[in-house]
Amino acid sequence: MRNLTEDQAAYRALKSHDPRFDGVFFVGVTSTGIYCRPICPAKTPQLKNCRFFRSAEAAEKARFRPCLRCRPELAPGHAPVDQAHRIAHLMSRRIDEGLIDDGAGLEEVAAQFTISSRQLRRIVQKELGVSPIELMQTRRLLLAKQLLTETRLPVIEIAFASGFSSLRRFNDAFGTQYRMPPTRLRKQVAEHSAKVDAAVTSTLQLSYRPPYDWEEILKFLHARMVTDVEFVNEESYARTVELGRYKGWIRITHAPAKKSLMVEFTHTLAPVLPALLGRLRNLFDLTARPDLIAAHLLKDKRLRKSVTTYPGLRVPGAFDGFEMATRAILGQQITVKAATTIAGRFAERFGEKITTPFPELTRLTPLASRIAKATTSDIARLGIVSARAKSIIALSRAFESGLLKLDADPETDIRRLAALPGIGPWTAHYIAMRALRWPDAFPKEDIAVRNNLGGVSAKEAEEISQAWRPWRSYAVMHIWKSGKD
Repeated sequence: MRNLTEDQAAYRALKSHDPRFDGVFFVGVTSTGIYCRPICPAKTPQLKNCRFFRSAEAAEKARFRPCLRCRPELAPGHAPVDQAHRIAHLMSRRIDEGLIDDGAGLEEVAAQFTISSRQLRRIVQKELGVSPIELMQTRRLLLAKQLLTETRLPVIEIAFASGFSSLRRFNDAFGTQYRMPPTRLRKQVAEHSAKVDAAVTSTLQLSYRPPYDWEEILKFLHARMVTDVEFVNEESYARTVELGRYKGWIRITHAPAKKSLMVEFTHTLAPVLPALLGRLRNLFDLTARPDLIAAHLLKDKRLRKSVTTYPGLRVPGAFDGFEMATRAILGQQITVKAATTIAGRFAERFGEKITTPFPELTRLTPLASRIAKATTSDIARLGIVSARAKSIIALSRAFESGLLKLDADPETDIRRLAALPGIGPWTAHYIAMRALRWPDAFPKEDIAVRNNLGGVSAKEAEEISQAWRPWRSYAVMHIWKSGKD
């Protein structure tokens, strides 16, 4: 951080081991050469031996090794709230999705924000303290470290799952960065991953900043689950997965003692694990800062009761942007229950069959490429009005052509969504709120929001919402919740 005042504040947070600072900064200890999370149980070093970093990547660039006790790779990340953060976040996402390899793909990301690749490199360097290539290398190594520690996957599979093109390059990078062979971190799989044949699945943990309202997010997802594609009960969320040519299933449970979600995944998905974990962080809103959000929203008397009652309320995201956007169109002007029924019919008609150990999971989510070839009557015969059928086809073609990716600037994507037939401001903002992970989305036309604010108009709702920025998406969740209590 290189600022005396900031360093002193970070040191006070370090001494307190306050979990609210987990992932906000990392501390490198010069006397050991190791970097830690603020919650590390190790003895607090002296201030003179501490160097503070805003990211794990910056700490590793400074040649610090990750602590084996607090495991920096499990620290929650930063919620992108401004342009620079969004660019850095998109870079990380593209790396996870395998769309940037050793520098390729930078021009495309830069073009999305109307900047040059040189400007992009400067922004990533400023935001994360590393170059795009260093960012990619560290993310690969941290994922590999987690897989080595928590799973029985063979080292060669871990190398490829982490994004390395060969076992030799993986061994060289790991040995150079951590000064130890990868096999030193191997250990038996934890008991939680032994519930299913370990030859078929493994389990990893994804951390969050507490508090985390697991029950409420499950209720939200249960009410909107797509039959045959998803299955939600009181304990878990499960779904089928198709990422590129890789198919399988996942099951998510809660481990409150670890402040984590446990992700059980089939080994068929190991080659796309970075993308899979990134999507789950989005779906379960694991990068949120509940302390900052609650502190801001508590200032408004309209929200105070709900924020106090549900301090860990999250904004459920989307595992698949096209799936979520389609679901939003199907939900226009009908009840959540009715939309869920139609979404199930849609998946049964257009989703490919898949075999899983769960009788509730039998279909993959319909792909944009398949829907783009459908006719209006193909969709309308499912009980979907023609206007919405045309809207879904237009959406699928926008995805298939690359016009719409739902990973660029939210304001740009909201405009592109609203330009499609049948997608108005409410639908566009709802998609932004969930699929784009935009914390300041506000569907002011939403009738429940307006009624719960006292029957105000959309214009009045917009004016009221200004006080909640930049966390209006979270405010919407509290408004919806307060209307049900």
